[in-house]
Amino acid sequence: MSGKGSLFSRLMWRMSIVLAISAAGLITAAWFYARAAADEAYDRLLLGSAFQMTESLTVRDGELQFELPASAFELLGLAESDRIFYRVIAPGGKTLTGYTDLDTGADIDASRKQPRFADGSYKGEDIRTVTIARALSLPQGVGWANVIVAQTVESRRALASELTVRATVLVAVMSLLALGGAALAVRYSLAPVARLGEALSRREPQDLTPLDVSVPAELSPFVSSINHFITRLSERMQLMQRYIADSAHQIRTPLTALNAQVSLIDEDQLPPEGRRHLERVRRRAAELARFTNQLLNHAMVIHRFDSVHLTPVALNDVARKAFRAAIPITVDPDLVVSFEASEEALYVTGDELSLREAIVNIIDNALRHGASARLDVKVWRDGDFGVVEVSDDGAGIPEAEWSNVLKRFHSSQSDGAASGLGFAIAAEVAGALKGGLRFRTKSETAPFAIQIALPLSSAPIEKGDAS
Repeated sequence: MSGKGSLFSRLMWRMSIVLAISAAGLITAAWFYARAAADEAYDRLLLGSAFQMTESLTVRDGELQFELPASAFELLGLAESDRIFYRVIAPGGKTLTGYTDLDTGADIDASRKQPRFADGSYKGEDIRTVTIARALSLPQGVGWANVIVAQTVESRRALASELTVRATVLVAVMSLLALGGAALAVRYSLAPVARLGEALSRREPQDLTPLDVSVPAELSPFVSSINHFITRLSERMQLMQRYIADSAHQIRTPLTALNAQVSLIDEDQLPPEGRRHLERVRRRAAELARFTNQLLNHAMVIHRFDSVHLTPVALNDVARKAFRAAIPITVDPDLVVSFEASEEALYVTGDELSLREAIVNIIDNALRHGASARLDVKVWRDGDFGVVEVSDDGAGIPEAEWSNVLKRFHSSQSDGAASGLGFAIAAEVAGALKGGLRFRTKSETAPFAIQIALPLSSAPIEKGDAS
C-alpha cells in the first residue's frame, strides 16, 4: 500500500503555510503602522516648531518683525541625523527670512484654515514640510503671514525601521510558539488514531468481535467500516469451518465404505487378472484415503494458525503422542521402532494439535518410504532450539530433492505414489512457529534423518500444566 507521508506532517505543513502567510501579513501591517506612527510623532514636533515660529511674528512701528526662537529648533534637534529648513513669508509673498527657494509646491493660502503637511525634495534630500498661516494687523489692514518648516526624513525612517524590526521579532517568536502549540495540539488530536491502530494490532488472529474503541466522531465511519468488515470476515470463516467439517465427513465416509466393500470381495473366486485389478483398487483406495486425510489436515493446520492462540507446549509430550499415533498396531514385527525423549523438559511456543500433526506426517513418510528394519524418533536440545528427529535405515532423500519435497504435491517417488503433502504440512507448521525443517545426509555412522527445529520458549509453563 503506497503512502503519501504521515497525517501529522501533512497537517503541520499546511499549518506552517497558514502561519507563514499570517506572519507576512502581520509584518506588512506592522510596517505600515510603524511608518504612520513615526510620521505622526515627527509631524507633531514639526508642527510644534512651526507654531513657536508663528508666535515670534510681531508688528512694531507698523513693520512686521520676526525673532527666531531657540526653542523651536530644540524640538527638531531631538532628531540628530536630520537637517532643518524654514522660511517666513510676509503678507504680499515677500520672504521675510529663511531659505527663499524653500517651496512646498502647493497653494500656501490653503494653510489659513489648518496646517498643511507635504512631502517633497529640497537640496537633493527628501523632506517633510508643514505650512501654517497667521493673521496680523498691519497699518494697511489685516494680512496673512506664512511659516514653512521642513525637516529631512532620516530619523523618522530609522524609527519606522526599528519599530518594524521589533514587530517582526515579536511576530516570529509568536509564530514559533504557535507552531509548537499546534504540533502538540495535532499530536493530541491524532492520539485516537494511534489508539485505534494499537487496538487493532493487539487483537488476536482469532478475535473477530467488533471493535469497541472510543473515537472522535470523524473516526466513527472508519470504525464502523472495520466492524462491518470483521462481521463479514467472521461469517466467511464460519462458512469455511463448516465446509471443512462437512467435507471431512462427506469424503471420509464414502472412502471408508469403499474400503469396506473392497475387503468383502472374495479373492478366491476371482481369476488371476481380477485379483491384480482388485489389488490395484485396494492400493488406490488406500492412497486416496491417505491423500484426502492429508488435504483435510493441511486445511485444518492453516485454519488453526489463523484462529488459535499459541501457548508453550512440552516438546517431549507432543512428540510422544505423535509417535503413538503414527505407529500402527499392525506394524511389521521385523521393524524396530524406538522413541527417545530429551532428559530435560523442553518447551516451544506453538499449537499442540498442529505440531503433533506435523510430526505424524514425518513419521508416516519414514514408515512408508524409508524404514526397512529400523525407525527412531528422538527429542533433543540444539542450543536455543528444540529438535524432534526422525531417522530410518532407508536410502534417504537425495540432497538435490530436499527443497523440492517441501513443495505441495511434489513426489519424490518415481511411481508417483507419494502425494508430497506430508513434508509440506510439516514445513508450514515449522515455519509458522519460527522454526524450520532440516535434513541430515546418510553416512556410515549416522542414518538419514529429518528434523523439526523450533525455538525454545522463553517462558515455559510448569510441566504439570502441560497437556
